[in-house]
Amino acid sequence: MKLLLASLLVWSLPLGAAAQLSTPTEALSFAAEPDARGPFLFQRSTPADDYLTALRTTYRLDSVAAGATTDLARVQALCAWVSRQWKHNGTNEPSKSDPLTILREAAQGKQFRCVEYGIVLSGALASLGIPARVLALKMADVETRKTGAGHVLTEVWLRDQQKWVLVDGQWDVIPFLNGVPLNAVELQKALAERAPGFTVQSPRGTTAQKYARWIQPYLYYFDINFDQRFGTKTERGALMLVPAGASNPTVFQRKYPLKHLTYTNSVASFYASPVKQ
Repeated sequence: MKLLLASLLVWSLPLGAAAQLSTPTEALSFAAEPDARGPFLFQRSTPADDYLTALRTTYRLDSVAAGATTDLARVQALCAWVSRQWKHNGTNEPSKSDPLTILREAAQGKQFRCVEYGIVLSGALASLGIPARVLALKMADVETRKTGAGHVLTEVWLRDQQKWVLVDGQWDVIPFLNGVPLNAVELQKALAERAPGFTVQSPRGTTAQKYARWIQPYLYYFDINFDQRFGTKTERGALMLVPAGASNPTVFQRKYPLKHLTYTNSVASFYASPVKQ
């Protein structure tokens, strides 16, 4: 694991390269104060739960993160491990959407979507006691676009930095600005403003320019489930962060209703510390 962590590459986005990105949007605007309806309550599994214990022990996740001395290093190690478990396929789905099923079927040669990377990485992190959540991104034209209107990844709470950070298991990427890891909203702002200090860490070798060009259109709507438990029947409901002045989407790609959503403009509530809940 020390060899893996030592081999992490930081791929910078030079000032000149920013101009090669798709036309940048303005940084989105959100309410800074907490939502008056909050604090919103989330349900999460603990590492001692039977399901996460089975996930951790079956795949020896403690050894995957062995040698990592910070939460960020553990996240990097687990992200790299998850990204290697199967090749991305945007149409295949597992028989059940839980980490153990996905990993078992991946070992049989099946390939899955971004959704499954987000689920497995979130479960793996949670099994080691690192708070994590599956984050769904949606484009501004999510209601009218026929296909490809969303992307799914993970956000993780780093205790030592007291912040949520985006981790993309499909691309094996963690974004940074001037050495500070970013959450999804911070990433949108950095790309919109063509921040010269933007980099990504990726053992796979994904470049900052390539990732920025690909991810930027998805960074408009952001949603997370209220029930983030594993190995049990979960309750419906999600919190969607909506930019100021934007409408609340009610359908995905023209025909899939977006139900059981609570909409908020508050970035403070969306990114509240999980420790306080």
